[in-house]
Amino acid sequence: MGFTDKPVLTGDRTVLRPFTEADADTMWEIVRDPEVVRFTFEPSTELTPRTLRSWYGSRSAQPDRLDLAVTDRATGDLVGEVVLYEWDPDARSCTFRTLIGPRGRGRGLGTEATRLIVGHGFERLGLRRIQLEAYGNNPRALHVYEKVGFVVEGVRREVAFRGGEWVDEVIMAVLDREWAALSATAR
Repeated sequence: MGFTDKPVLTGDRTVLRPFTEADADTMWEIVRDPEVVRFTFEPSTELTPRTLRSWYGSRSAQPDRLDLAVTDRATGDLVGEVVLYEWDPDARSCTFRTLIGPRGRGRGLGTEATRLIVGHGFERLGLRRIQLEAYGNNPRALHVYEKVGFVVEGVRREVAFRGGEWVDEVIMAVLDREWAALSATAR
C-alpha cells in the first residue's frame, strides 16, 4: 500500500483529480480568500504564485501523501483540495485536511469530496484510522466532518491566536470499522 497511485475519484457533484502545475493560478486565488486564510494558514505563511506552481506541480510525485484537486463536476471548475498526509504505514493511519474556496462553498461539494477521499483511504488504501485537526471556531468544517463520520477525540484549548482571539483546536478521527458501519447504513 502507498500513495503512489494518484486516482481520479468521481462523485455526483465533484471530481477529485491529481493536481498539475496549471492549477496554481486558481489555487492562488483560493488560498488568498479570507476564510481560507483564517482557518488554514499560520499568519506567518508566505505564499507566492511561484511557490504554488512548484508545490502543485510536484504533488503527483509524492509517494507518501495524496493531494487531490476538488473540481465541480458540472463546470469543471477547481474549487479546492483534499489531502491525506502524515502517512504512518505501521499504524495504517494518516491525517486529513481540506480547503474549499468561495465558489465551492454551501453546495455540498466539500462534504462529498471529504467522503470520496476518506472512502478511498479506507476502501482502497487499507487505512485503519484517519485523523484531522480543525479550529474550534470553524463550525462549517466541524459540521462537515461530523456528518461524514469523524468523532471528536479531544480539544487543545486556546492553541492559536487567530483573528484577534485565542482559538481551540479540535482533534477528530474516524476508524475503518466506523466507516464500514456508516457505509453499510448509507446503502
